[in-house]
This record gives sequence, C-alpha cells and structure tokens, in this order.
Amino acid sequence: MTTTTPPSASTIETSAHHEGSLLGRLKAVQSVWILGVLVVIVAAFGVLSPTTFLTASNLTNITQNVSIWAVLAVGMTFVIITSGIDLSVGSVLVVSSVVAAKAMEALGGAGWGAALVGLVLAVVVGVFWGILNGALVARANVPPLIVTLGTLSVALGIAQIITGGLDIRSAPDVLVDTIGYGRLVGIPAISLIALVIVVLGGIALHKTKFGRYTYAIGSNETSARRVGVNVDRKLVQIYAVSGTLAGLAGILSLAQYGTTTIAGQSLTNLNVIAAVVIGGTSIFGGQGSMFGSMVGLFIPATLQSGFVIIGVSPYWQTVAVGAILIAAVYVDQQRRAAASRGKGI
Repeated sequence: MTTTTPPSASTIETSAHHEGSLLGRLKAVQSVWILGVLVVIVAAFGVLSPTTFLTASNLTNITQNVSIWAVLAVGMTFVIITSGIDLSVGSVLVVSSVVAAKAMEALGGAGWGAALVGLVLAVVVGVFWGILNGALVARANVPPLIVTLGTLSVALGIAQIITGGLDIRSAPDVLVDTIGYGRLVGIPAISLIALVIVVLGGIALHKTKFGRYTYAIGSNETSARRVGVNVDRKLVQIYAVSGTLAGLAGILSLAQYGTTTIAGQSLTNLNVIAAVVIGGTSIFGGQGSMFGSMVGLFIPATLQSGFVIIGVSPYWQTVAVGAILIAAVYVDQQRRAAASRGKGI
C-alpha cells in the first residue's frame, strides 16, 4: 500500500527553481535578441556620429537619463512576472515627490536633516500606495489594470490638489548637489544608486524564496496556492515593493531636476512597462529577468540620444520603441505557443 504525500512549500521552491532554470534558457533567446538590437542601435549611431555619440560624456548622459526609470523597472519586473501590471508608478512618483517637497519646504532647511525627512516621507507615501494596490488586487480581487489605473488618477489628483497644479521648486541644495549632480569616480551618483537597487532587485528575484514564489505565482497561481504559498500576501508584498521604489524614484527625481514634475511623468508608466516587456518579461507572467529589463530600458534612451545627435526628430523614438514592443510581444507569444506544443523555439 502506498501513501500520497501532499506537496509542501519546499516542493514549490524546488519546482519553481527548476522551472526558473528552464524559463531562463527560454527567455535568454529574447534577452539576447534584444541585447543584439541595442548593440546594432549603438553601432549605427556610432557610425553616423562617431565623434559625438560614442563619447564618455554622451554615454554617461544616457546612463543618467535611465536611472530613475531603472528604479521603477525593478518593481515593475516583479509585478509583471506575476502577470500583473502597475500603471500608477508615474503618479506615485509625483505624489511622493510633492509630499517630500512640501515637507522640506515647511522645514525651511537646506541641509541633510530636511532631505532625510523628505526621503522618509517619499518612501512612506510609496509604500502606502503599493500596499493599497496590492490589497485591492489580492484581497478585493479587482483586476490590476483597473486598480492601478484608478490609483494613477487618484495619486495624480492629490498631487495637483496639494500644489494647485504648480510645481514646487525648492528642493534642498544638498540633495540636488550631492545626488542630482554629484559624481563618484566620474559616475553620476544617481546612476550608482540605481545600480545598487538593480543589483539588489536581481538578487531578490533570482536568488531568494521571494523571487521563486514570484515566478511560481505568475506561472500558475492555482498551483502555487495548492502547495501552500500565501499568494495574497505575496501579491501585496510585490505591489508594495513597486510602490516603495516609486516613492524612492520621487525623491531621486527631485534631486535630479530640483523641482517636482507634475506634468512631466504622464508617460513614465508606459515607458517603464514597455522597457520591461521589451526586455523579455512576459505580460502573461512567469518569465522575466532583471538583466532583460535593464537592456530594454536602454533602447529608448539610446534612440532618443542618437536621434538628437544626428538631427532626426526625437519623436521617431516613440515609433521605434512601439515597433520593438510589438515585435517583442509577438516573439513571446510564438515562443509560448511553441513551448505548449513541446517543440521550443
């Protein structure tokens, strides 16, 4: 007589690990393809304008320009791997920066004391919105598209109410000088901060139980529940991570521009989502990598810089990114269809 042992949490960890290895091999195809596209873009602009595009200052500028998006993309990668979406990150960035700027303005300080208060408040606001998103998705079972579309509007509206629709231009000088324009060994400080967050996010996604459960939820939420994963709690945590990073991006935005950017973040969420999906994170869930998301981020930034340098309208960047996004999703669909037939692609 045999007995059947019910699956345990360790089973899902092992399963998710093996699945992650298989998915890693599958998604590597798209990641390499996207990296190849980036290399071709860089090479093309390098040939067209070798004395301007391939300079250390221009490449540094490109890196600095994607730093804030990179912070947002870390959280977005986790969310999309679960087959969710977070449309609110741009508005959460705005409202976090507004609350931080108002607090620092009220303190009337230009030193680190006021800056630290602003940082803490920005992160707290981000955590609040992230938990709210996660609770509505996981506990109230409202589709993430609807939840985050609603919180996008609410967060932006609150920011406009607080400020009367006018940007606050009183970020502490120490914040702007140290983080916004500061450099360490020639590298922008804001880029180094973003790099640390990306590395930590990559470790959390690919090397921890939290990351394995993220893949498991996106691959098959029902199976994850059956083997004991507290899916609701994990989803709240994942959306909280996205909100927290949006709040942090808010203070980084203040440091970089010296002002809030109420009207300047309307397309931030779509740009970040597009970059993450272009980088190989599947909108159907269960697949994605932090490396791919970062490669996806550099494509629009590189296109914009290159078009400006060679004298082409930067609006073509939007056309090119849209075309690459459609191609990336098409490749993902074809790969998944082939995998379901047991052939691979």
